[in-house]
Amino acid sequence: MTATRLPAGGLIDRSRPIAFRFDGLALTGFAGDTLAAALLANDVAVVGRSFKLHRPRGVFGAGIDDPNTTVTRLAPRPATNLRATTTPIEAGAEYRSVGTWPNARHDLGAVAGAFGRLLPAGFYYKTFMAPNWHLFEPFIRAAAGLGRVPEAAWQPVSESRFGDCDLLVVGAGPAGLAAALAGARAGLRTILADDGERPGGRLLDEGPAARAWIDATVAELDGLHTLRRMPRSTVWGHHEQGFVSLLERAPPDAPDLDFRHWKLRAGAIVVAAGAFERSIAFADNDRPGVMLASAAGHYLDRYGVRPGADVLAFATNDSGYGPAFALAAAGAAVRIADARDTVDPALARAAAAAGIDLRPGTVVERALGRSRVAGAVLTGPGGRTERVACDLIAVAGGWNPAFHLASHSRRVRSVWNEALATFTAGDCPPDLVVVGAARGSFATEDCVREGWQAAAAIAAGLGRTGGPVAPPEGPEAPVTRAVAPLFLVPPAKPGAKLFVDLANDVTTADLGLALREGYRSIELVKRYTTAGMGIDQGKTGNVSVIAVVGALTGAAPGDVGTTTFRPPYAPVEFGAIAGARAEARLYPWRQTPLADWHLAAGGVIYEAGLRWQRPGYYPRAGEDYRTAAAREARAVREAVGVYDGTPLGRFRLKGPDVPALLDLVYVNDFASLAPGRGRYGIMLTDDGLILDDGVTFRLDETHWLLHSSTGAADRVHLHLEQILQVHRPDWRVSLIPVTSQWANATLCGPRARDVLAALNPDFDIAPAALPFMATVEGHVGGLPVRVCRVSWTGELSFELNTPARHAVELWQRIMAAGAPFGITPVGSEANHILRVEAGYISTGHEVDGTADVIDLGLGGMVSRRKADFIGKRSMELRRRLDPERFELVGLLPADPNRLVPEGAPLTPGGAATDQEGFVSACVASVALGRVVGLGLLKRGRARLGETVHARVRDEIVPLTVVPPVFHDADRTRVKS
Repeated sequence: MTATRLPAGGLIDRSRPIAFRFDGLALTGFAGDTLAAALLANDVAVVGRSFKLHRPRGVFGAGIDDPNTTVTRLAPRPATNLRATTTPIEAGAEYRSVGTWPNARHDLGAVAGAFGRLLPAGFYYKTFMAPNWHLFEPFIRAAAGLGRVPEAAWQPVSESRFGDCDLLVVGAGPAGLAAALAGARAGLRTILADDGERPGGRLLDEGPAARAWIDATVAELDGLHTLRRMPRSTVWGHHEQGFVSLLERAPPDAPDLDFRHWKLRAGAIVVAAGAFERSIAFADNDRPGVMLASAAGHYLDRYGVRPGADVLAFATNDSGYGPAFALAAAGAAVRIADARDTVDPALARAAAAAGIDLRPGTVVERALGRSRVAGAVLTGPGGRTERVACDLIAVAGGWNPAFHLASHSRRVRSVWNEALATFTAGDCPPDLVVVGAARGSFATEDCVREGWQAAAAIAAGLGRTGGPVAPPEGPEAPVTRAVAPLFLVPPAKPGAKLFVDLANDVTTADLGLALREGYRSIELVKRYTTAGMGIDQGKTGNVSVIAVVGALTGAAPGDVGTTTFRPPYAPVEFGAIAGARAEARLYPWRQTPLADWHLAAGGVIYEAGLRWQRPGYYPRAGEDYRTAAAREARAVREAVGVYDGTPLGRFRLKGPDVPALLDLVYVNDFASLAPGRGRYGIMLTDDGLILDDGVTFRLDETHWLLHSSTGAADRVHLHLEQILQVHRPDWRVSLIPVTSQWANATLCGPRARDVLAALNPDFDIAPAALPFMATVEGHVGGLPVRVCRVSWTGELSFELNTPARHAVELWQRIMAAGAPFGITPVGSEANHILRVEAGYISTGHEVDGTADVIDLGLGGMVSRRKADFIGKRSMELRRRLDPERFELVGLLPADPNRLVPEGAPLTPGGAATDQEGFVSACVASVALGRVVGLGLLKRGRARLGETVHARVRDEIVPLTVVPPVFHDADRTRVKS
C-alpha cells in the first residue's frame, strides 16, 4: 500500500496543520482528520497487530466497524482502546498501538504466529494442559486483552440527563435526514442522533450535488424549533417501551464537557443507521492494504487521501465500482476483479472510459506481501490463475444492514434476503421502523422516500400531517441492488489462513474445527471461536461467519440463524455513564408527623433512608454531635429515652396464605407464630444474600404486621409483590404498605415501663402480660395505640404506634409523663452507639452485599424444618465454594480512645493489599467507657483474641478480635 495525500479535496481544513506522534513517529495531519486518515496520509501501513497471532494489520474500515485500529492515547488526556477511525487527531497528541512491543512495525509478539497450530479455536480448553496448565496460564493471561489503562488515566468530565421526544431518528444519512425533516415539519418533537462529526452519511462521498442537498436539509432542520440535532451521538442501547441509552461526545452546547449520557424515552423510533460493508475471506486477507472499498472511497472523498496507487478492486456487486472510479480519477491505476460473470454494460463502458482493467468472473484467491500488500493471485474463468501487482485491495463483498438497535428490544427479527445475500430487518411495528440502507435499500431516492414516509406515518398516528421530502438531484454512484453470494474463495494451498473475523483472528478453519467438535448452534460457534466478540462486535464479519458455517454444514444462511444483537451497539466509556445529573431535580423529602417538634427541640436532621428525614441528635449549648450522641445514649442506658421510629417500613398482610408467604421469604419459621407475638426474621435475595431484616407480628389468625428497615422498604415491597403477582398468584394474601399511616414513638431504657405506666394505659404492661416480642392494642390517655415489645437498643423498649394524626399529641404526653424520670429525646447517632454495643446488625453497615445469615452469626435462625425458602440453595452453594467467609466479630482498638473510620480495611499486618475484612461500625461506647467496633473478618469466629490491623490511610491501627456483643449479652435487660 502506497497511500498519499492529494494536493486538494476532502472536507479537512488544510490551513490548520496538526503535529502528532504515533508509535514514536513524528507525523502531521490536518484539522478534521481522524487518526486513521492521518496515518494513511503519512503512508503508515502497519497500525496494529492482531489479537491472537500478532499478525500485522492496517486500516481496514472507516468507522466503528473497523476491527484493526485500536490505539492508546498517551497524551493529552490518557485513554485506551480508542478507535483510530473515529478519533480526531489533536495537536501534540501521542498515540500508541495496543498490544504491541516495542511498536506495531516491529512487534516481538509476532513470535506467536510460529505457534499458530497450537492456538486454534478454544485452545485454552485443550492446549498447554500438560505438564501443568498453571505453568502457562500467567503468560497467556498477560498476553490477552487490548490496551492497558494508563497509570495517569484521564478523568472525563461527564454528566447524565433524562429526556423524551415524540420521534427519535437514529442516523443522519439521506434516510435519517428525510425522516427528521418530515417529523419536525409535522410538529413532532424530534431528536436526530448521529455518531458522525458531520451529517450526511455515505451521501457525503457522492459529490457536490449531494453535499448541497445535505447542507440545505440541515439548514432547514436547524431552523425548526421542534428539532434537536445531536452530532457525535451514539444510540448504544434500545431497551423497551421506547427507552434508549445515548452517548453524546463533546456536546456543542457545553464546551467543558467530554460526555453527556442520555436516557431517552421516545414515542417512536426510526432506525436509519445505514449498513456496513463486508469483506470476503481469501488467503491472507488480513494483510495491511486489504481494505473495504467503501472505506477507500471514504478516505479519498472526506480527507483527500488516496489509499493506494495501484489498486485492485474485488467486487461482488455494483457498489464496488464507485470507489474504483473515484480512485482512478485521483490518478491510481485500477483493476477490477468482479466475481460475477456478467457485469452491467453501462458499468463496463464506464470502466473502459476510465482506463480500468475489468475482469468479470474473476476472484482474488490470495493476497501477496507481509507487512503490506504487494500483489494478489487472481483466479479467472476456467480456473486460470494470474499474479498481479497492487498495493491496495479494495473489497466490496456486500452490505450488512445496521438494524441492530431495532433488534435490541426483540421486536424486530432478522430475515435472510437472497438478493442482497444478507440479513435484513423483518416486519416492523408502527413505532419502531427501519429505513434506508439499514433495511436494505441503497438507492438515495429510495432511502429518502422511506425516511419521510416512516415519519409521516408516525405523525399521522399522532394526528399530524407530514409531507414528502425531495431527494438530491444529479447523478448517483453505482448502487447495490443484487449481490453475488460469495463469502470465501477456496485457497489453492492447504493451510492458508482465510479470516472471517479480523478482530479475534478467527479463520474459516476455526469455524470448521468448532463444527467438528460438535458446536452446531451459531451462538455456541460464536463463543467457542470468539467470532464477533471483538471490539467491532462482528459488524463486518458476522454474516460471513454465518454463511461459512452454512456452507460447511450444507445449510442455507437463513437456516443457520443469527447471533443475538445486544447493547451496547458500540463501546461506551464507564466514566460517561457515571456522569452526575446536571439538570434541576425534584427530590422530595419525607417527613414524619413529628418533624416540627424535632426542629423546635434543636434536632439536627438527617436522611434516614428512602428520603425520610429524622433527627440525628439534639445538641445542647456547647455540644458537638459526639457529645450530644453520648449524652443521649447514656440516658437510655441509665434512665429512659424516646425516639421517632416512624420511618421504619410497615406492611399489613391479611389472608389465609400469609404464613406460607412468610415461610417462603424468611429463613426462619413463621407459620408456627402465635397470635399476639412477633419474631425477628431475615429475607434473602435469589442469590442467597441478605435482602432485609425486621420483626413481623401476628395480630390474629389471618392479620399480620411486617416491619422492614427504612432504606429497604421499597425493595421489600417489590419483592413481595413479585412473589404474589408472578410466582404465587393463587395465594390469598392482601399486601398493603402502611408506613405513612402510622407514627411510632419508642420508649427505651430501664425506666421505660415507668413512663408507659404514667401514661395510664388501659392494658396490662407487666412483664408476664406483655413479654418481649409481644404486642397489644389499646389506649394510653385516650389515644389509640399498638404497643410492641421490640428493642433495637439493647434495653427494655416499648414501641408505641398510633395513627399519624395523633403523633404530636402522643409525643407531647410521653415527654410530659417522662419528665420525672429524666426522659431524653434520642436521635439516630445515639441509636447507632446503642445497637453497636448490643451487637445488633444494621443492613446499612454489616450487610455489605456479600455477607449471608451465617456470616453474621445468625445461623441458628435458619429453619431446618422448611424444605426450602428463597435463597437457600444459593446460600448453601456459595458457602461450599467459599468456606473462608468474612464473619461478624467485635473489635477493640489497642488505643481505647481511637475511633476507626467505618469501612476501613482489615489487612494482614496492615499491608497495603490482601484485604481480610473491614470495619463496619466503630463508636465510643457509653456502657464500656471506651471505643468498640464491629467488623467482618475472614474466619473471624475462629480468631477471637487475635490482633488484627486496620489500615487508615498510611496509619496501621491494631485491634483485638472479640465477640460482637459488648452489652447485655444474655439479653436480661431487653427481656425485663
